[in-house]
Amino acid sequence: MATALNNSPPTIPVASSPRLTGVSKIRALVVGFTLTAFGFILYFAAVVVRLICVLFPNHALLTAAHVLVWWSALPVVTGAAVALVDLYILMPKRRTRREVYWDPPANSDITVVLSAYNEEQSIGLAVRDFLSHPTVKRVIVINNNSKDRTSELAEQAGATVVLERRQGYGPTVYRALLEGSLCTDTELTLLCEGDCTFRAYDIDKFLAYMPHAEIVNGTRIVEQLREQRTQLTTFMYFGNFFAGKLLEAKHLGRGTFTDLGTTYKLCRNSALRRLLPLLESRINHEFNAHFMDVALEHGFAMLECPVSFHNRVGVSKGGNSSDWRAFVVGMRMIGGILIGWKMLAAKPPRTGATG
Repeated sequence: MATALNNSPPTIPVASSPRLTGVSKIRALVVGFTLTAFGFILYFAAVVVRLICVLFPNHALLTAAHVLVWWSALPVVTGAAVALVDLYILMPKRRTRREVYWDPPANSDITVVLSAYNEEQSIGLAVRDFLSHPTVKRVIVINNNSKDRTSELAEQAGATVVLERRQGYGPTVYRALLEGSLCTDTELTLLCEGDCTFRAYDIDKFLAYMPHAEIVNGTRIVEQLREQRTQLTTFMYFGNFFAGKLLEAKHLGRGTFTDLGTTYKLCRNSALRRLLPLLESRINHEFNAHFMDVALEHGFAMLECPVSFHNRVGVSKGGNSSDWRAFVVGMRMIGGILIGWKMLAAKPPRTGATG
């Protein structure tokens, strides 16, 4: 298959998309959670100060510890009250859909788009795996300035290769979704990585969920589907779960979410054409969380599908390369969800495309 080296991405027109308004815009549960967390921080600070007083008696510090304990109760009680109002009063008003979403795609053929950065050890295996699935019509590999034989081996395996010159995970994934959405002979775009952490056989699961949504996001937070030694450590496993629940709290009543870091997702092209103009491609390793947050903010129908997760082939170069790096990425995700994504978009990506 011919190799296409495109220096600049094609453009798509901005399409209108329904934006949530009214009670759906209220983030009471997130506010309640934040207040409660702040109260507990004050309480633990008081405990630390009290322990210091045991070792080094100081009347002023002891008084400060007692003050912190009393004041910590205020945000905890207030936060809990606000959260309960959201859960039991506002949430029923958010659940405006009276019936289960059901809209089977007319065409189940799929364009697979794989992000790749120095993946010569795995890209051929990944391309052949996806091409072996009967619903996959083509595989497009988005090469993010690889310095090895990624492009050559991807082409030999049967993929079309597109060069994305803007360095970083976010620009690469954005370009991948854009290329997939422009394929007029397929209605569905499957986003994945070229490191063999995901398998083509999970496409059948995605297709089973697709009539219920516009976007089906894979979740790795299922212990029975996770290999023993993957780059998703226990810390990352529960960190993704926590961040997913924070996003769920922000968009309470819009869905159930447990994993903000997974690339693997199946999207309707009709949804991508409306969603992509709303996204900021300069966001780097936090792009998947940004993608989900913006999609929910604008009323897209999205749900999760459990997928298997395997040990990667090659060396991790992204946010999962260490627990510390994952912690930094996770905190930036949380910041984007709570505060906004503009600050992250202002910082240029510094690392490669894949995880």
